[in-house]
Amino acid sequence: MEEKKKRVKDRIVSAAWELFYEKGYDATTVDDIIRLSDTSKGSFYYYFDGKDALLNTLSTVLDDLYLSLKEEMDPYMDSFEKLMADVYEFYNLGIGDPHPISAANRMGLGDLLDEVIAHFPEKTEAEDEDERPRIAIVGKPNVGKSSIINRLIGENRVIVSNIAGTTRDAIDTEVEHNGREYIFIDTAGLRRKNKVKEELERYMIVRTVSAVERADVVVLVIDAQEGVTEQDAKIAGIAHERGKGVIIVVNKWDAIEKNDKTTREYEHQIRMVLSFLPYAEIMYVSALTGQRLPKLFDMIDTVIENQTLRVATGVLNEIMTEAVAMQQPPSDKGKRLKLYYITQVAVKPPTFVIFVNDKELMHFSYTRYLENKIREAFGFRGTSLKFFIRERKEKDK
Repeated sequence: MEEKKKRVKDRIVSAAWELFYEKGYDATTVDDIIRLSDTSKGSFYYYFDGKDALLNTLSTVLDDLYLSLKEEMDPYMDSFEKLMADVYEFYNLGIGDPHPISAANRMGLGDLLDEVIAHFPEKTEAEDEDERPRIAIVGKPNVGKSSIINRLIGENRVIVSNIAGTTRDAIDTEVEHNGREYIFIDTAGLRRKNKVKEELERYMIVRTVSAVERADVVVLVIDAQEGVTEQDAKIAGIAHERGKGVIIVVNKWDAIEKNDKTTREYEHQIRMVLSFLPYAEIMYVSALTGQRLPKLFDMIDTVIENQTLRVATGVLNEIMTEAVAMQQPPSDKGKRLKLYYITQVAVKPPTFVIFVNDKELMHFSYTRYLENKIREAFGFRGTSLKFFIRERKEKDK
C-alpha cells in the first residue's frame, strides 16, 4: 500500500516538474498536473495543499539528487589542492603559471578573474584630461574608412583589404596636422542586423556605437559608386541622436563619371535620405588619390568650434523677438503660445531652453523655425542643436 502511494506521489511530482519546465510555474494549473500524472484531485490534495507545496517538494527532491550525485563523485574532484599534482604538469609548457578552474562547479573563477584584471592598464589622469579632438570614422564595410586614415597619416597603420569587415575593432590613431593633434577612431563597418550571424559581427556593431559615443565629430563615409543607403541613414541616426558633430564624406569620387550636375544631384540624394541631418557638412573625396582630404581637417575644426560655441542670452532673445515679430506663434482654441525667454544651457551639442506659457502649444515646426533663425545668425554648421521647452507662469516671467 505504501509503495502504491509513493508511486502516485512520484507521478504527480514528475508531471509537475515537466510542466513547470515546459509551460512555466505561473502558466501551469493543478488540473494540468492531474491530467498529465493520470491521478485525481483527491489524490493530488491528499499529498499537497497546492502548487506552492508541490514546488517546495520539488526543491527538496533536487537537493536530495544533488547530495546523491555528490556522494557518487570522486571525493578528490572538489579540491584544487588535491589536484595540484596534475596541474604542475602544465608548467612544462613554459608559458607561465597555470590557473586551475572548474566551470561546472564554479571553482577557481574568482582567482582567474583577479589575474586577468591585474593585467589591465591603469587609467591615468592624462587620459582623463585628454582634450584632443576625437573623430570617429564610421560607415558600412569596405567604403574606405581605413584607407582615408592611412592617407591622412601617410602609412598603413590600419589593415586595408577589399574584403568587407577587415577592420574588426575600433582603432585609435593619433594624427598631427598644422601643429594640432587629433585622435581618429576607425571602426568596424555597421551591417544589417539580419546579416549578423556571428558574435564577432555583433561585437563589431557594439564597438561602432561605442566609438560614436566617445567621439566629438563623426565622419560618415559613403561609397560614391553605391550611393547613400538605408544603412548609411541608420549609422547617421546614431550620431544625430547622441548630438555629435557630423561630416558626410563621399569617398571614391574619382571613380564617378561627372558632369556639371553630378555634385548637385548627389547632394540632393544625400539630403533626401538623410533629411534629419540638414546641418551636416558634405565633402567629396578620394582616399586612393588623396583628392580634397587635407580639407577634412579644416572642416573638423569648424564643426568642433560650432559644437562648443556659446551665444549670449541677450543676443538669443533679440533673435527670438525678431522671429516672433516676423511669424506669430501658433494658437489653439483661442489660446496663443507666448515665448518669454530663451537661454543656452550647454554645448556639445549647443542646447537651449525656451520658456513659454504652455508647452503643449509649442509645435515642433515652430521650434524648427526658431532653430533656423538661430542658424541664420550663427551658422552652427555640422552640429545639431537641441531645444527644451519649459512652462513658466505669466505672473512669474
